[in-house]
Amino acid sequence: MFRTAAHALPPWLGHALNAQRGPVPWNAVVRGALAGGPLLSAALVAGRASLGVVAAIAAMLAGINDRPGSRRTSVRRIGVPALAGALGLLVGTYAGRHLGAVALTLVLTGLGLVAGCVSAVGPVASGAGTQLLVTAAVGAGMPLPDPGWRSVLAFLAGAGWLLLLRLVLPTPTSVTGDLRLDFRFDGERAAVADVYEAVAALLDAVGTEHAVARRAALTAALDHAQDALAGPRLRRRAATAAERRLHAQYAAALPLGEAATALAWAERAVPPRAGEGPRRLAAAVRGNTHAGPLPAPSRTEPALRALDDALLHAAQAFDRGRGPDLHVRRRSPRSVAQAVLGPGGREYGLRAGLCFGAGAAVAQALHHGHWYGSHQHWYWLPATAVFLVKPDLGPLVSRVLCRAAGTVLGALLFAGFAAVLPRPEGLVVLVAVCGALVPVAARHFAAQTTVVTVLVLALVMVGGEPQASAGRIGETLLACAIVLVAGHLPMPGQRGAGIRAGVDAADAAAHAYLTHVLSESDDRAARWTLRREAYRTLAEARAAIARAAAELPALARHSEGTDEVAAVLERLVDTTTACAVHLDDTGRLTPRHTERLAALRDELAERRGRVGGHRTLA
Repeated sequence: MFRTAAHALPPWLGHALNAQRGPVPWNAVVRGALAGGPLLSAALVAGRASLGVVAAIAAMLAGINDRPGSRRTSVRRIGVPALAGALGLLVGTYAGRHLGAVALTLVLTGLGLVAGCVSAVGPVASGAGTQLLVTAAVGAGMPLPDPGWRSVLAFLAGAGWLLLLRLVLPTPTSVTGDLRLDFRFDGERAAVADVYEAVAALLDAVGTEHAVARRAALTAALDHAQDALAGPRLRRRAATAAERRLHAQYAAALPLGEAATALAWAERAVPPRAGEGPRRLAAAVRGNTHAGPLPAPSRTEPALRALDDALLHAAQAFDRGRGPDLHVRRRSPRSVAQAVLGPGGREYGLRAGLCFGAGAAVAQALHHGHWYGSHQHWYWLPATAVFLVKPDLGPLVSRVLCRAAGTVLGALLFAGFAAVLPRPEGLVVLVAVCGALVPVAARHFAAQTTVVTVLVLALVMVGGEPQASAGRIGETLLACAIVLVAGHLPMPGQRGAGIRAGVDAADAAAHAYLTHVLSESDDRAARWTLRREAYRTLAEARAAIARAAAELPALARHSEGTDEVAAVLERLVDTTTACAVHLDDTGRLTPRHTERLAALRDELAERRGRVGGHRTLA
């Protein structure tokens, strides 16, 4: 009923009520409980409360980035933002101690501009940009008695402690399951197994209305597996047998996904047993066993023959434990530079710099004017603006509503806890409990804000400062107002440039894939790599479009028409996959393939023209 009511509301309001679903990440809960609380306790015993607060802040930020996936992927997902956070803390600390208010505001504005541009590269870069700005504000405004270098070391220790827990602690399923499995690779095994399950689900849905959604789910599973296998590893020749086996199993899933997509494009029902083979392969991945016998093939048409050949190839790869290494998403320095310096990066950077700088200026003005009373935490305002200005966290109004509601609730909860808990022991326990709740609360921005607000207020009080719930609420609401105003201000260039940049990238990837297929090249590895990039960039573009569509009408109108372009590109990539499978089997295309390609190209040109016209008018 709750979700139905959310769908009945305007998109900008309904988005704020939607929450992610899924099982409780108990392993992340355990890590969260063992991170900030124990660090703070050790620091209090050593008489270094301020360093313990810094380490706990680092553990909290690392916990926010502690997402499901493989252990080795977490090195980059947690480690890179932590290094950026240490740099921000160092810059902010020394700038805050040696610069005046005006110069400090200019420095923070410049950091916001750079961090915003870099955040357009991807999720890890976005996390790094966020931590850089948050810690710069903390370093500039938080009254830390220790030298800057010592605070930086404490920050790195806090983030490093959570990363160490992520790498060495086995997951509950590893402990209770087959002890012969190497728990170091349980994230990779789960991700690769999910790909085979998604292939089976797509085969079950061929010829039904669910095929499109199942194909999108297959793309998501492939994206997740690609990320899980792309973490730091030894050189391929020195890799362990388990690593080689997982990479071979992932590579073997690519032709299976290709054949299943071609069957879905043909819209012809397949034999019920078609999905049984991929499911057996999924079970073999999870149990780290051989594939065993697979269902008898059905070879009545090209896509079914491709499916049968892919199953045979997968079975051989499972038995041999080796295969082509296709897991890496290769992004050239030029593409990264285009993301940073392109229209999307510039738009993101300008808004981040404006919001961060404006937040710092207003906060310092209020602080020096003694508007804050005894709660002189001016750094809260720009730090809050950083989270609010991030478009990858959801639509602007949804972020503001969730942040405001979560902060108010969290501040009220902490006021109640502070009145009854002993100090500092009770507050340390509260920090540990909140650290455990962060992974669960990450399903909804308001819930996450509530937990983080309680945690931060507890850390402030442990550091020796008075209860600051009222100040936290006031500064958050002020940050919400600043970001709402800045988010609607006109900027140089085209509004919605990031959305169009994503669509352009998906267009280029789709046409690169189509060109390779029509060239009838025998390089299957290159084809699968291009196919992965085409579907991946398309999924990223559609996610950005969906977020933009849930903005207020004044902002949502700037992305009008891009969803239709993405839909045509999706059909074009599906058709290209069907063409590739048919060319492999017969060496030529049917009139249905060529006519569909021509029609899609014409439709794409027409819709791109409409979006281009809208862009000119905007």
